[in-house]
Amino acid sequence: MLNTIWVFHGVGGRFSSGVFTSIEKAEIWIDRHKLSGVLTEYPVDEGVYDWALFNSFFDVKKESQMTPNFIQQFTCASQDHYHYENGIRDN
Repeated sequence: MLNTIWVFHGVGGRFSSGVFTSIEKAEIWIDRHKLSGVLTEYPVDEGVYDWALFNSFFDVKKESQMTPNFIQQFTCASQDHYHYENGIRDN
């Protein structure tokens, strides 16, 4: 069973354009098409908001941080993520 997946979101895209079971498979695809964007690791069967709270990566400090609007837009810098430009990972 997978604990995480890798999701690619291309520059200017409104939605993600690829979901992968490993970073290796994702990078092969990104390189083949010379893509620019961000590849992010996501927990499976759990929202990022709940994952961040459980792992103490985020603490609620304001009432507004518990609203649906906040949760549905939430991302966490503690998620592994990499930036790509024309298929090459930025270091």
